[in-house]
Amino acid sequence: MNKAITDGLVLMPPPYADGLGAWSRGNGTPGSATYAGDPNAALVPADQDFGACLELVKDESVQHLRYMGETPILPGCYLRISVRVKALSGNLPGVRLAGWPAKGSAVHVPGLVETAAETTLTSYGEVVELSAIVGTGERGGVDMRWGTEPEYGHFGLDLTGADGGVIRIDDFVIEDITSAFLRDMMDWVDVRDYGAVGDGVTDDTAAFQAANADANGRSVLVPEGVYRLESDVTINTHIRFVGTVSMPDTARLTLMKDYNVNSYTDAFGNDDLGFRKALQALFVFTDHDTLDLMGRRIELDGPVDVHAIAEDVDSFLVRRTIFNGALIAKESGSWPQEVVNATANYNPANPKTLSSVSNIAGIRPGARVTGNGVGREVYVTSVNVGGGTLTLSQPLYGPNPSQSYTFTRDAYMLDFSGFTKINRFEIDTVEFQTNGVCSAILLPPLGETFHVKDCPFKRVKYRGITSHGTGCQDLQVDRCTFFSDESPLESPARTSVGLNVNANDAKIRDNRFQHLGNTMILHGTGHLIVGNHLFQGDGQPDGIRKGGIVLTEPNVKSVIVGNYIDNTFLEWTNEHDPAPDFASEYSFGALTVTGNIFMAGDCAASFAWIVVKPYGPGHFIQGLAVTGNTFKSINGQVTRAEKVDDTFASLDFGRTRNLLFDGNTFNAVSQITVNPATLEFTQPSPASTWTCDVSGYLPFGGWARTVESFVIEGPAQDSGNNTVWSMPHVSVNQGADNNLVSLHWPQAVKGTVHVTVRTDRPI
Repeated sequence: MNKAITDGLVLMPPPYADGLGAWSRGNGTPGSATYAGDPNAALVPADQDFGACLELVKDESVQHLRYMGETPILPGCYLRISVRVKALSGNLPGVRLAGWPAKGSAVHVPGLVETAAETTLTSYGEVVELSAIVGTGERGGVDMRWGTEPEYGHFGLDLTGADGGVIRIDDFVIEDITSAFLRDMMDWVDVRDYGAVGDGVTDDTAAFQAANADANGRSVLVPEGVYRLESDVTINTHIRFVGTVSMPDTARLTLMKDYNVNSYTDAFGNDDLGFRKALQALFVFTDHDTLDLMGRRIELDGPVDVHAIAEDVDSFLVRRTIFNGALIAKESGSWPQEVVNATANYNPANPKTLSSVSNIAGIRPGARVTGNGVGREVYVTSVNVGGGTLTLSQPLYGPNPSQSYTFTRDAYMLDFSGFTKINRFEIDTVEFQTNGVCSAILLPPLGETFHVKDCPFKRVKYRGITSHGTGCQDLQVDRCTFFSDESPLESPARTSVGLNVNANDAKIRDNRFQHLGNTMILHGTGHLIVGNHLFQGDGQPDGIRKGGIVLTEPNVKSVIVGNYIDNTFLEWTNEHDPAPDFASEYSFGALTVTGNIFMAGDCAASFAWIVVKPYGPGHFIQGLAVTGNTFKSINGQVTRAEKVDDTFASLDFGRTRNLLFDGNTFNAVSQITVNPATLEFTQPSPASTWTCDVSGYLPFGGWARTVESFVIEGPAQDSGNNTVWSMPHVSVNQGADNNLVSLHWPQAVKGTVHVTVRTDRPI
């Protein structure tokens, strides 16, 4: 807290945290009883409104609280004593500011007004601010006129009325406001002196502009009243709002020296509107690139359409940041989810377009598309009502040429969909409390390097961060927490999604995701998924789980490293391919999965942590490294760590290349998976063909395509136990499922062999 100093004298009383021995129960003079050790007084270290403060139980008909320090009274000096109080329980008292005038050595000066007007507290928890002015002269607005005889005063307050109430009292503020009475000393200008009326109707724009121009380093005061500003207003100096302003939605208030949400809340008298107008000013080329929420909890009555606020700004390519606060979706607000059913035509040759769309006027960009042949997290990017067409964020893998679709448009707390393009926007340490009524952030349709960091997302109803275009290029999400509103539901019933990506180069790092339907659905390539914790369990015995990290690009060129993947799995698909059958293209490859902890509990035995799901035949793995991971199940065995979901098609195991599955650990997993697999086989009786069954060990149930090496342990022997020095040759892809290896000897022998088999070929 700043200290007001006049003529070298410190006026400000110390905070209660410095000790209650400085606060008297009497008139404040030396030797009077203090509140130190008083059973009815306590220091509260962290009140939500005051911080550290004093809590009193009223136990006297007129209970005094006086600072024992001697606050000087100088001729011509006017002091304002301010304090905030609130009642917690019991009888509601009256409160008044008061002082004890003195001279010399604690000599009382009689006959002066020693108390200000009394305020009766009327409700519990309401913060009431008291203010009184004490000074030497007979001036208007002075509550205690003491003349020149007193040399100092002991200031504080009185509690009156019935006993038994519990009251909290903030630290006192004593400040020199002499300039309020001496015009040539004032450090502010009053907008009323420049013609402002403050009746809520008259346009006071010119008066505000004139006051700003004349301030010349002084601050601008907006006194009581409602001041209508019909046009943009920029204030280049500090400004203080006692009254409020009103403006058209399209008019901007730009506060150059006081650009923070508190100033705008004071200006408009409303948290929601103040935040919107502050956000509006952020999209102006001013001295500020950051909107500070000042640690405030801002309750929103409905979605914030950021482009509608900015209005004439369609693209913004300069860094801007919102940080340090909480946005709270009021459950009593308006958060509609718009649902439109419409028929449309689809042609894979024009894969991101729906044409001849019925009911198109009711469909907005950002609507999620569902229907036969539609992959997950496909959105409407743009709408051409006149042409009857919709542009989609992703192609469709298998709809009918003409069919019905459902378009679902969530309400988002921050909706950037109206912009054409935004680059380098940051949201930092902002809590999104969606409260189970809405989604959180809808990205712009085009842009790059949107960064969300250190942000909790609480009770996500539908979506945390949604991309409906390519505004997710180089999306960065760091150290955020995503908590679904669907925690009570079983995993298969959950439909929420933490985030989705349509473009390349996402960095998803050090986040925590809990109880979502799908944690993240990622198209594009070049993603870094690092250090996250995903948890999607539900405690159901033999439970079914849904994919956590869902990759929808086959050749994904991405790294998944150091994550804790709990009761969910990595799902790899090509569901956003308009021609999902393999053709002349890259198939599933360029993925590294390293150093992750894969956990499962109470899962069905069929559960697997790595699932490849082709949406058409002919695909194969052509570059996958799964190394250094831990696979562990509790409360039940899992059959194996990986599998193919062949709902639509299986993999072509005859084309597997560059598959490394090595250095992993397995606990309560029935079948260990490894490639290359080095196994020991014993032929107990002489035979010319030894069959080595490696099928269980090969990833994804693949073929035994390559024998890298084999070594005979001890001698190979014939039926007479004579050593046979000849060597066998090998045959791969043996058996009905092509997953056996045969060793062919020139004669029948027995013995033990170590064989290293691969399900792939390196080139």
